[in-house]
Amino acid sequence: MRNVYFMISLCMLTAQVQASAVINAQIPDAKMAASGRLTVFLFDVYDASVYTSNGVRRVKPPFALKLDYLRDIKGEKIADQSAEEIRRQARVDEVLLADWHSQMRHIFPNVRKGDNITGIYKDLSECTFYKNSAYIGHITDHQFCDAFFDIWFGKKTTQPALRNQLIGNQ
Repeated sequence: MRNVYFMISLCMLTAQVQASAVINAQIPDAKMAASGRLTVFLFDVYDASVYTSNGVRRVKPPFALKLDYLRDIKGEKIADQSAEEIRRQARVDEVLLADWHSQMRHIFPNVRKGDNITGIYKDLSECTFYKNSAYIGHITDHQFCDAFFDIWFGKKTTQPALRNQLIGNQ
């Protein structure tokens, strides 16, 4: 039984190292700047971690946002919820939002408890997404990247407590 726990721990550690390798490949001297947990109606959804150069708290690129899922969620639901959150926060043309929604539906896969999705906003030209360290897609539209990451970091976020955990009062 001890061997089983050891193997599980080793697998989890390996996954964390791989995620860090993906982030470190994109963001020089990346360190975790902050973390928090999203809980909705008493259900834990994911743990969010923000990585920046030297671990400085900020919301300007380059940064990475890693979501470690605590429950199974369909990729379609992730894309749908993301589009709805963007709609609530930003004045975005519905045709443009529909295009972004379609792109997100192609990028975001189903996740199971223990999976993670990392979004990296390296510069103002694109954001790249990974599931468990495997590339899953990118969008080359800085307006999308700003709107997408404002789901967590924007002043109009629907989760102000999580925002405060991730970036404080910036």
